[in-house]
Amino acid sequence: MAKYRKLGKTSDQRMALLRNQVTMLIMNGRITTTEARAKEIRKIAESLIALSVKEKDNFETVTVKAKVPEKDADGKRVKEVKDGKKVTVFTEVDKEIKKDMPSRLHARRQMLKVFYGATEVPKDAQNKKKGRKKVDLTAKMFDEIAPKYAGRQGGYTRIVKIGPRKGDAAMMVIIELV
Repeated sequence: MAKYRKLGKTSDQRMALLRNQVTMLIMNGRITTTEARAKEIRKIAESLIALSVKEKDNFETVTVKAKVPEKDADGKRVKEVKDGKKVTVFTEVDKEIKKDMPSRLHARRQMLKVFYGATEVPKDAQNKKKGRKKVDLTAKMFDEIAPKYAGRQGGYTRIVKIGPRKGDAAMMVIIELV
């Protein structure tokens, strides 16, 4: 018995397809695809979710000093003249950051091997570049998804059949996070 489905594609095409669909599943919570693809996506997604659940609390909080530029009422940086040059004025602020332990850092890098860079587009600005923002999917896995599934022993996804596709009668399904 094979370890995985070939899906009628070469290995690089198959991996690109699966990475893209896993990225969209984590970003949106549900996607529509064929049954064979959904079963392969499920394997990858559930292993990543299990990894994030295992490592969700494995960090330490560290306080660091950061230089932050001062801003005026309009939101522009405040500048002052020093030695004939305009220089931005900075203030030191204490910030708390999460510092990953080695095993959580390794888990983060394992996730980054699978996820593509994702950009969130608002509904009202579909064809405009303004308003778009990058989504950190590894942070989403650790901060939102892992606490949601902390008490669960697997079975993080659900596959629901929705019927055959019109063109080739392939069974279409919705795969979603439970």
